[in-house]
Amino acid sequence: MVQYQGMHFNTAFAALADATRRGVLEQLARGDASITDLAGRFEMTLTGMKKHVSVLEGAGLVVTEKVGRVRRCRLGVCRLEEEAAWIERFHQLWSARFDALDRVIAELKSKERRHGRRKGK
Repeated sequence: MVQYQGMHFNTAFAALADATRRGVLEQLARGDASITDLAGRFEMTLTGMKKHVSVLEGAGLVVTEKVGRVRRCRLGVCRLEEEAAWIERFHQLWSARFDALDRVIAELKSKERRHGRRKGK
């Protein structure tokens, strides 16, 4: 199998594959939060949230910092530009295919209308 992207690319997609982790990113986009706050918002244990945050941190999507006894989380420096570009290539490919399909359907409908009119005469 050919590997097209680096390890970061795979790690980022793996991190984004989970709905809770995507929710954590959305929450952190609104502002920094402690792991305790995040665990409460997502109704999960501290251990569970720590695991999710660890995955996000490994992908560079989240940065944590210990302030006293509290671990604060904020968005990381990873901006997902490579991942967004990769997705956009497939978006363009599928858009082109659906546009072609729309043209075929329109052509078939046009032929059907023409044939229907001839039979009725």
